[in-house]
Amino acid sequence: MFIYGNWRSYSRSIPATHQDGKGFLACHTAANHNHRPPITVTLQMDNSLSRRHFLALLGGVACVQLLSGCLPKAQPISIATHNWPGYEPLSLARSLGWLDEKQVTLIETHSATESIELLKQGKIGGAGLTLDEVLRIREFGIPLVVVLVCDISAGADMLLVKPPIKTLGDLKGKRIAVEDGALGALMLFEVLLAAGIQRDDMRPISLTVDQHAAAWQRGEIDAAISFEPGSGQIKKLGGQVLFDSRQIPELIFDVIAVHPAMLGKSHEGALHHLIAAHLKALKHIHTNPEDAAYRMAPRLNLPPDEVMSSFKGLVLPDLDYNLRLLNTDTPVLLKSARTVADTLLKAGILQQPANLNDLLQHNFLHDVDA
Repeated sequence: MFIYGNWRSYSRSIPATHQDGKGFLACHTAANHNHRPPITVTLQMDNSLSRRHFLALLGGVACVQLLSGCLPKAQPISIATHNWPGYEPLSLARSLGWLDEKQVTLIETHSATESIELLKQGKIGGAGLTLDEVLRIREFGIPLVVVLVCDISAGADMLLVKPPIKTLGDLKGKRIAVEDGALGALMLFEVLLAAGIQRDDMRPISLTVDQHAAAWQRGEIDAAISFEPGSGQIKKLGGQVLFDSRQIPELIFDVIAVHPAMLGKSHEGALHHLIAAHLKALKHIHTNPEDAAYRMAPRLNLPPDEVMSSFKGLVLPDLDYNLRLLNTDTPVLLKSARTVADTLLKAGILQQPANLNDLLQHNFLHDVDA
């Protein structure tokens, strides 16, 4: 940081020219090669300002400029979310004008798989993902950090089957759609465990969730591990729920997870704003569901009168609940993360025990107006 001083020469014989009889300091800026403006100082003095006072005043200006130069510039953050009711409060906040896109940019993707790919390419700062997906990405070498819990699945994730299939054992030899690179792999493992059969006993077909309904309609699959809005579409096509996340409680959490580079001072404002907007929109869903449903319908690709039912089977944590999940001596989410990690290891989805150090960050939940 350079401070350039252009001092107007002065003489004690020059009378005061301003009303309060004090010397004053006027500053203006000009860009330099560091894009941080130097100070050009113009000094006008009268008889009451001594050289000692002048130097002290100049030193004060220099300190202010140096300190301000040390503060990191506020930066926006980009967050990817796919079509899922638990992430909809963010899109709703944007619709209501509560999400400043100069601070937070929402990137809409078709699936968790696509969001994960953007993270791997370094194109986004964070994403809406399930806890198990976060652990898989961390093993890949991207140490994502959870800053917000959007929902807890209590029946919203499910296995849908065609009517001839009556029991889990009937899945033998059947074609089952599953998003293998995301939550679907964990759900499939739990289904196989409950059925007492092996993966090789059925015919898994790797499809992202947004492709399930079309594949069902074309007769290409017999079952699907899905969630809203896709699961609702499959139900309309005759799909029956045979297994859901109520049978594996506190295993599926949808969260906002960010790259650790986003945790610094430069992104602090953006993350606070993101969380505040989500929580404010969540309140709007509870207090004005008709308006919220109308606004969320296009993105969820549902009629407005079906939007609120898509939240069935979801627990939507408010600020206090998030603090209990992320900010206690033994955070609830950390305990669940250990269970999820053990399950993923048994399923062969993780190749080694998960490192859960620095998985959770609660700092951005504090001082949130929600």
